[in-house]
Amino acid sequence: MKKIILTLLTALLAFGLAGCSSSSDASKEKEVTLGATAGPYTDMVNKAIKPSLEKKGYKVKVIEFSDYIQPNMALSKGDLDANLFQHKVYMENFAKEKNLKLSEVIIVPTAPMGLYSEKFKSVKDIKEGSTVAIPNDPVNLARTLLMLEDAKLITIKEGINELTASEKDVKDNPKKLVFKPLEAAQLPRAVQSADVAAVPGNFALAAKMDLLDAIQLENMPDTYRNRVVVNTKDVDSAFAKDIKKVVESKEFEEVIDKEFEGFGKPEWMKK
Repeated sequence: MKKIILTLLTALLAFGLAGCSSSSDASKEKEVTLGATAGPYTDMVNKAIKPSLEKKGYKVKVIEFSDYIQPNMALSKGDLDANLFQHKVYMENFAKEKNLKLSEVIIVPTAPMGLYSEKFKSVKDIKEGSTVAIPNDPVNLARTLLMLEDAKLITIKEGINELTASEKDVKDNPKKLVFKPLEAAQLPRAVQSADVAAVPGNFALAAKMDLLDAIQLENMPDTYRNRVVVNTKDVDSAFAKDIKKVVESKEFEEVIDKEFEGFGKPEWMKK
């Protein structure tokens, strides 16, 4: 009889432990750690993504980064489940250089690059020989050249490579604009010293600039919009699908319209 009771107790204990383990695993599955760079994209995660994920039962941890290297390295090491800070060109080039397997989940609204000036009120007012402060890194420079071409200030050569773009890609410069290459982070200050400055959206916002003060905003292709990124092995995971659903929701767009004025929406949001 004692053996029977002992056997039953053992079985019940094992069942209870299995239940606890299952419950713990289930709880763990509903935890997600998101990373973003300081500024608007950490704000976007906290204001537009995290609350809806929590409504879906997730425990959400947000980690803020001050550079563009660590968010992907932390993702590859498993310290993050997803990050939000980079566009397609950067993601693919970084993954290739570091031998990582990264995939996008969904493209999000992104702060566009803009032409800012304290001397001119419109692009048409820009005078011959004006100095234009531009980013000195190829990817941002490629975006700048496209924006200047859209503004009909220059024409550029066909098929420029965004990874190697330079001033040599300018084909025609009818106003004889003088280009002044600077590190992207220095461009907000250049608004005061140059006649015109091309400032990437994230640096403009970090400098408390109003995106709508630009005399020209970038007609940004989705290639340069930021996206939620995960390790490729997780692209079809439950949490990745739930993040996608959150970003596609009406609630997400309402927060964007209210809190992120001037951000350019991706093509899928315009349909």
